[in-house]
Amino acid sequence: MAHAGVHDPVLVCLSIAIAMLASFVALDLAGRMKAATGFARRAWLTVAALVLGGGVWSMHFVAMLAFRLPGLEITYDLGLTLLSLALPVAVTAFGLAVAQRRKAGPGAIVAAGLVTGLGIVSMHYTGMAAMRLPAALHYDPAWVAASVLIAVGAATVAIRLTLRESGLALRIAASGAMGLAIAGMHYAAMQGLHVMQAGAADHAAIGAGIGQVRLAAGVTAVTFLVLTLALAAAAVDRRVSQRAAREAAALRASEERYRLLLQSVTDYAIFMLDRDGVVANWNAGARRIKGYEAEEIVGAHFSRFYTAEDRAEGAPARALATAAENGKFEAEGWRVRRDGTRFWASVVIDAIMGDDGRLVGFAKVTRDITERLRAQAALEQAQAALAQAQKMEALGQLTGGVAHDFNNLLMAVLGSLELLRKRLPDDPRLLRLLDNAVQGAERGAALTQRMLAFARRQELKPEAVDLARLVRNMTDLLQRSIGPGVRIETRFPVGLPPALVDAHQLELALLNLVVNARDAMPEGGLVTIAARLEHGEPVGEAAPTLCLAVTDTGIGMDEATLARAQEPFFTTKGVGRGTGLGLSMVHGVAAQSRGRLVLRSRPGAGTTAEIWLPVAAPVSAPATGSEEAARRPSSGRLLPSQVVLVVDDDPLVLENTAAMLEDLGHRVIEARSGREALDLVRRARTLDLVLTDHAMPEMTGLQLAARLAAERPGLRLILATGYADLTPEEAAGLPRLAKPYDQATLARMIAHVMQGTEASPADDGTVVPFSKSA
Repeated sequence: MAHAGVHDPVLVCLSIAIAMLASFVALDLAGRMKAATGFARRAWLTVAALVLGGGVWSMHFVAMLAFRLPGLEITYDLGLTLLSLALPVAVTAFGLAVAQRRKAGPGAIVAAGLVTGLGIVSMHYTGMAAMRLPAALHYDPAWVAASVLIAVGAATVAIRLTLRESGLALRIAASGAMGLAIAGMHYAAMQGLHVMQAGAADHAAIGAGIGQVRLAAGVTAVTFLVLTLALAAAAVDRRVSQRAAREAAALRASEERYRLLLQSVTDYAIFMLDRDGVVANWNAGARRIKGYEAEEIVGAHFSRFYTAEDRAEGAPARALATAAENGKFEAEGWRVRRDGTRFWASVVIDAIMGDDGRLVGFAKVTRDITERLRAQAALEQAQAALAQAQKMEALGQLTGGVAHDFNNLLMAVLGSLELLRKRLPDDPRLLRLLDNAVQGAERGAALTQRMLAFARRQELKPEAVDLARLVRNMTDLLQRSIGPGVRIETRFPVGLPPALVDAHQLELALLNLVVNARDAMPEGGLVTIAARLEHGEPVGEAAPTLCLAVTDTGIGMDEATLARAQEPFFTTKGVGRGTGLGLSMVHGVAAQSRGRLVLRSRPGAGTTAEIWLPVAAPVSAPATGSEEAARRPSSGRLLPSQVVLVVDDDPLVLENTAAMLEDLGHRVIEARSGREALDLVRRARTLDLVLTDHAMPEMTGLQLAARLAAERPGLRLILATGYADLTPEEAAGLPRLAKPYDQATLARMIAHVMQGTEASPADDGTVVPFSKSA
């Protein structure tokens, strides 16, 4: 007869809860499975299969324990029961494995769901087959089909959900639906079960159900413990994974910032090398400095950046060896760009060590410091030029100080010699010796004037200069300066107009050019000094200009040397043979005279230096002899005797000047300082003229002149000086007599001051002409 079974409602609910919890844990573990890779991925796949398959079986077993047939004792075959446990685990593992494939499409998911669903149904009916009871079991085909459809649908949905990223709420909802579906599959199958009993029921055996409840409770406890442990493991793994993900994200962000930093740096070439020196990466600075694109250089050896000489000497290998041994290598040197050009580089190579202390590679930083090198060289050159300028300034200061004392000495020598000549007997040999002494003193005076002009301590005045006469008067000096191995030729056309230039400056410039020409002809040669008149050359003006040219037959200059020849302190001569100021001084003379210096030269063809000067304005015809005689006093002795106060702190000059004045017939009062002169002026009843030195201690000649102008207006005064750095305002309106002077010049100056006559330009006393000097 048919036997109707009953279900324990508590165990039914417990089975449904097991199905839902198993589904939730399986979905959670599926998420861990997707996040893992390699062995961890396979481990989580196994755990998820055990949890879901085992949960399904546990739900099925508890549901089977919930089913009772009153009067019948139900037992289970152990082998089939274990087989029913293995089936859901195996098919669940298969389905999850299919779902976790990278390219699992809808077809694969449906196939996996079909296999998994059929496996679960097989698990159910295998479990039913494991039942041992005195009755026959029959199944309704319709309910069997319904249970199959439910199992396949639930398995397909479960596999599909494992592919999706889902939050907690979605997983709870999905696990609830899956749990109900799995439980529904079981109870739908049980609904189609028909039990046929052969004899009467033994109601005494009904109490066996209590044992089923305990068994179900035990299975449930074990199931919940396993699911809880799996869920806890998943939570721990999720937390660890999240921490690792945050660290990985921070690391990626840091690496991205580092990459952006390196790519944004353009002043430095920063890149990595492996242990063998092969380039591993490339930044924008490296591309800018070295000229290589990343795809051109990554994978190549860094020795490509070295010069051929450095590569031949093994410099790249030494650099890596030093960095590996000491941790760092620093150097400066020439490196080569992609286009073959060289640049001066500052290089730092740092060794990179791994966690185990082994060498991993190198970090290389290169900076192009070519401009810094050039700036440093320019600075050193400027410092050398400054030092030279300071030396020249010191020389100028020394020259100015020495000139005063030296002129005083020459003043005493020349004045004494001139007075001595008047008192010597007419002996030709004595007169010749005396003339030689006078000529030597005059040359010393001319040398002092040139030193002052060089030091810019002499007041320079442009005047009309006959170039032919100037060169002719300098011929002996020039020939002695260059030696016997060089000949000098002069070429001056007839009727050449005078040039407007300072004569002494032009002499110095010409001397410099001739000496430079001599140095350019170490084996001797020819120096040609010529002049010509041009219109509009080289300054492009319509006014005529004069060209004074010095040409040699020396070695000449190349374009680079010619371009720098006029730079201050540039010289091609050896150390100690030149200051590099010669041509720059000549350039300055020409520029100050409203002209210019032009150099022309070729290697092996000699050099031509041209000084272009303006032509002096035409002057009126010189006065006739009678007119000049009427304008100039014929002799110092025709001037009435004057009372002259002579002021000088040098006893030799004071005595010599007094002797020349007394020889001219004047009365002399001597003073050794400005204060003594003031006392004498205040006591003197008669005083016609004051002749005072300028450079005196305590009170200068200018200060004395100012005091006398206040106390004795109208008193005539002459300022005598061998060196005076006077401003135009200070010197205005004050007659000056340049030391050393002779007696004739002194007489003319006194006549000019006392009689108000106009001194000729050549005899104004500011520059003493030495006709016999070279």
